[in-house]
Amino acid sequence: MYFDKIAKGLGEVPLTRQLILELIKDYKRPNDKISEWVKSGELIILRRGLYSPGPKSDLPIPEPFLIANHLCGPSYVSLESALSYWGLIPERVYEITSVTLKSKKTFNTPVGKFSYQFLPTPYYSFGIVSVPINPTQTILIASLEKAICDKLILTSGINLRSVKQTKDLLIEDLRIDENLLKQIDVKIIRSWLKDASKKNSIEMLIKTLNDL
Repeated sequence: MYFDKIAKGLGEVPLTRQLILELIKDYKRPNDKISEWVKSGELIILRRGLYSPGPKSDLPIPEPFLIANHLCGPSYVSLESALSYWGLIPERVYEITSVTLKSKKTFNTPVGKFSYQFLPTPYYSFGIVSVPINPTQTILIASLEKAICDKLILTSGINLRSVKQTKDLLIEDLRIDENLLKQIDVKIIRSWLKDASKKNSIEMLIKTLNDL
């Protein structure tokens, strides 16, 4: 029994152990079969109870951002990963960074490192967009505006007090192109202000973006 044959048609998402066990419920020793697939490379363990098709399987492996959505839920990709995705920062990001309603945590997996930081509701729920990254996989990611706000809020030591300081952070430190900053919808950020932490910094961000 090959994993790709029994899992074909399930969609290109990480698979729970419960689902896999259901697929092979008629097998005499299903747990041994899962262990065999992991050993052969047909399955990859992402964390306890969550798997991805492996390199020895003919099934497509989920994209890292989609894996991030499933490793810790609820969550959405944000911070450096989202800033890079939207083309705001030039650096390629090797660690997938996300925001969650759960506690801060990190997963080191065979397909990469995934980190999560906590933000409370209702602010958490603002600016999350659903984006198809290929014909069969759709991710949850922070909008351009939310990614910047999350970065300001979740980076310790940031306390913006002037337009110059804010410009230096955005353009010199984060290396965001000024023309891209002009595309940011300030009205959307303003609508989140009353529920955001670091209100003074977010207000200064709004002021700086309006002055560009």
